[in-house]
Amino acid sequence: MSTYYIIMACMAVMAAVVFAALFFFKAGYGYLSTSNWGPKISNKTAWILMEAPAFLFMLYYTVRFAVSGTDTGNSKAVLYIMAGFYLLHYFQRSFIFPLMMRGKSTMPVAIMLMGLIFNTLNAYMIGGWLFGEAPSGMYGEDWLRSPQFIIGTIVFFTGMAINLHSDHVIRNLRKPGDTRHYIPRKGFYRYVTSANYFGEFTEWIGYAILTWSPAGVLFAVWTFANLGPRAKSLTEKYEKEFGEEYTRLNKKHIIPFIW
Repeated sequence: MSTYYIIMACMAVMAAVVFAALFFFKAGYGYLSTSNWGPKISNKTAWILMEAPAFLFMLYYTVRFAVSGTDTGNSKAVLYIMAGFYLLHYFQRSFIFPLMMRGKSTMPVAIMLMGLIFNTLNAYMIGGWLFGEAPSGMYGEDWLRSPQFIIGTIVFFTGMAINLHSDHVIRNLRKPGDTRHYIPRKGFYRYVTSANYFGEFTEWIGYAILTWSPAGVLFAVWTFANLGPRAKSLTEKYEKEFGEEYTRLNKKHIIPFIW
């Protein structure tokens, strides 16, 4: 078994471990912020440091492939388009989303470092698949007309739209200087506690479909393993702070009408 698939297998096992662990150890940042995770840094700085490796490593894979002139038997245009979707998401998450944050929130350095490692490994998995491990001929020019690519692309951009709108809702809950907490109610927050997480999970489900790859599936699994338990913890936090005002909304945690 190659190093690539060994790392994939390890990541799959770790996804299960992280999913279980996060039901007991709350990731202490944002609304769930605690003092139990050690030193903290600016939330904006932490997000850039945590998310940027995913963008930079995928950019490196793409440029290296373009310069090398390697022939993998797959359409370069198709590979660049799929890599471009990934880069689009992480450019927004690395360099736009953090700069739009309001307030002076902080994030534990430990959580930032864990996110950085995960994002680096994920870029390795996705980039390694697209530009090396994908079977020769899998991504011909006709892939752009395949049901997988069309459906996956629709799901991916639907998820991105939900994610961006949900972030907008959260950012505008408070006026400048206000430190109170409010219940988000617009958009998909009518149905789930964590509409932004639902949007992101939907994106990577779409990416798994449009690439039809084990790397895409594993990333979607990892996304849920990380965000699912956190969404449940956020529901519990809202219920504790707002009581019946929140529970009577009957929201699910992350997936509308399901969980």
